Amino acid sequence: MREKLEALKREALDRISAAGDLNLVNEIRVMYLGKKGELTGILRGMGSLSPEERPVIGQLANEVRESIENGLNSKTAALKEAEKYEKLDRETIDVTLPGRTFNVGRRHPLTQVMNEIKEIFLGLGFEIADGPEVELDYYNFEALNFPADHPARDMQDSFYIGDGVLLRTHTSSVQPRVMEKKAPAIPVKAIGLGKVYRRDDDATHSPMFHQVEGFMIDKKISFSDLKGVLLIVFRQMFGEDRQIRLRPSFFPFTEPSAEVDVSCIICNGEGCRTCSNTGWLEILGAGMIHPNVLKMSGYDPEQVTGFAFGMGIERVVMLKYGIDDLRLYFDNDKRFLAQF
Repeated sequence: MREKLEALKREALDRISAAGDLNLVNEIRVMYLGKKGELTGILRGMGSLSPEERPVIGQLANEVRESIENGLNSKTAALKEAEKYEKLDRETIDVTLPGRTFNVGRRHPLTQVMNEIKEIFLGLGFEIADGPEVELDYYNFEALNFPADHPARDMQDSFYIGDGVLLRTHTSSVQPRVMEKKAPAIPVKAIGLGKVYRRDDDATHSPMFHQVEGFMIDKKISFSDLKGVLLIVFRQMFGEDRQIRLRPSFFPFTEPSAEVDVSCIICNGEGCRTCSNTGWLEILGAGMIHPNVLKMSGYDPEQVTGFAFGMGIERVVMLKYGIDDLRLYFDNDKRFLAQF
């Protein structure tokens, strides 16, 4: 058996040395070291050896296996290296050609500002809520104190899909959905961001735009809490020297209600064309949540109060970056988007 092993080793190494490609090397590996290979076949006959011969032949068999494996590995490495250089020889490189440039994408300015808004409100302890864009009339209007015959519905030209189903006209519809899930737990602090739809289309209006709705419910929430939160938000968004003012207004879902202005980002409140020389820019609507809205969503207005506000995100982006036409957001012009 010793002679068979020595002969097998010589034969295998000769075949490996003569192998000219990787496929042949793999065939040799299977031929000699596979489960049905020749080395395995020889070792099956070890049962006929005497106890004294078995360890000696076993050690020799291991040495033969190791020699064949080393030969196969060396040959494989040599063939791969040769193949690499052959490929380089076949290829020609023109070093005078200009390099290839890769255009790296970036987030849309609306997405950038929405992410900034999220970070600000997360820092204030608000959660990020979501709601469907195809909404029920109940959540879009009725749960927000817009009865079916309420004239304030005329202010929002809606896209109705079917009976009682429409594309949401504001992200305020997120508010009653969140309140229904949370009631009667307090405190509740949440914002909802996303697309809304109205039949408007000009330089300052689009049939699809983005809003953020925020609200907070707890015991003894007051108008001063609303003002404090908004002041923090606008100072983080537009700079620490921003000021805000609140003017009386009307919204069906808040009482009392206010339009909120921020001191002009362009002239810092001194007066310019952007702010019509007033020093102020209207930016959002807000107010204390109407008792009817609290009741319909499962809260007792005698026990809790809350505030809510809504803001168009396109308007914020226009103020931050000096954009004068809303339609630029949706033209998909790379020359415009590359500036952000």
